[in-house]
Amino acid sequence: MDERVDAILVMTTTKDAAEAGKLAEALVQRGLAACVQVASVDSHYVWRGRSERQSEYLLLIKTVAARYGDIEAYLRGAHSYSVPEILQFPASGGSGDYLVWLKENSQAQGAASAEG
Repeated sequence: MDERVDAILVMTTTKDAAEAGKLAEALVQRGLAACVQVASVDSHYVWRGRSERQSEYLLLIKTVAARYGDIEAYLRGAHSYSVPEILQFPASGGSGDYLVWLKENSQAQGAASAEG
């Protein structure tokens, strides 16, 4: 496949499964991401000078670079954390068929071409 797809992975964490599910569903339904995976993680970090450990839920948001700004804006407005983790990682490659699917499904609703 010659078509270039600027695939990225965006990460964020949430305090509970309910928030993770709400964010994941909204990102996919809004066409901001083709897929969001949610996993339970044990986070260790420093917050306000204190060492912390907390169970969190990690969202792996699979999308294209053109959607990053909209994803960040959505997460900033919808996230319960005052300083949410929002990290972007470029994909240096991937399966051609998967990347086409990713691009087709990371478009705002109404922007994707009709089935067929």
